[in-house]
Amino acid sequence: MAQESPQDAYLRWPATIVTVFWVLCVQVVIVATWQLLSLVKNDRIFTEASLKWVDAIVWAIAAAWLVLVGVFLYVGFNADDPGLPLLLFLLTVGVTVLGLLMVVMRALLRQATTLRTDLEAVI
Repeated sequence: MAQESPQDAYLRWPATIVTVFWVLCVQVVIVATWQLLSLVKNDRIFTEASLKWVDAIVWAIAAAWLVLVGVFLYVGFNADDPGLPLLLFLLTVGVTVLGLLMVVMRALLRQATTLRTDLEAVI
């Protein structure tokens, strides 16, 4: 990167750190999803244990979104052409939709867990 664009050489390490952070966030989502699938397999998805894994997914998406918005703003204010800011905007919208969907799914899981607990108490 430094050889191709010497004027952007100072961004080499920040770009590497941001990329590693996003990979870490994706790995957290993958591990949490794996754990949720294990809970589904063991018929324990409607327990409090599943909520901590869903929370991990929500927090990882929120952290990645926050850094993505920062990168989008930095690139948007310093860009010469609209290509990369537009791409980052679309990516930000996609991550926003994914995050909001996970918040809704978390609320549904909490409600289903409460209903199942109430049903088991009645039976």
